[in-house]
Amino acid sequence: MTEQVVPPSLQSIATEVAQLLKERKETISVAETAAGGLVSAALLATPGASSIYKGGLTLYTLQSRIQFAGWTQANIDGYKGPTPDIVAGLAENVRAKLESTYCVSESGTAGPTGGSTPNRTPGYVALAVASESGTKRIDLDTGKGTDREQNMLAFAIHALKLVKEVINGQAKM
Repeated sequence: MTEQVVPPSLQSIATEVAQLLKERKETISVAETAAGGLVSAALLATPGASSIYKGGLTLYTLQSRIQFAGWTQANIDGYKGPTPDIVAGLAENVRAKLESTYCVSESGTAGPTGGSTPNRTPGYVALAVASESGTKRIDLDTGKGTDREQNMLAFAIHALKLVKEVINGQAKM
């Protein structure tokens, strides 16, 4: 028996997204933070990923956001934790640079510790999917409390579910 690199719950939605992209001859890029590369790993674990995956960045630090995601001093000065607008900016910037049909981005608070504002509470995540026709932004609470690994997994699953909704035209842009 072989070990699975990606948990089945994440691989299932990644396979659905990859299939949709292949059928439509479209591509995706990834700009993730708190999911730590799980979104990219799940997409890359699908057979034929090279036809749909344009690249991904794990923008976990301020330095990486400045170097690779177009952050400016204004972004730094106004930063108050993850928000839908921040991840929308990451998604739009990376989509443009990698010339993909879509870019999915997430940023959240995985835990076990957090801050005093709602967007710094463990389980909070902001998600965005950028496309030529606009950017869908949402935020949510995973309900996983302070469980860091479960929050990271939930962030990745919710990110790919949002991609699927955008591809299928179910998400209002």
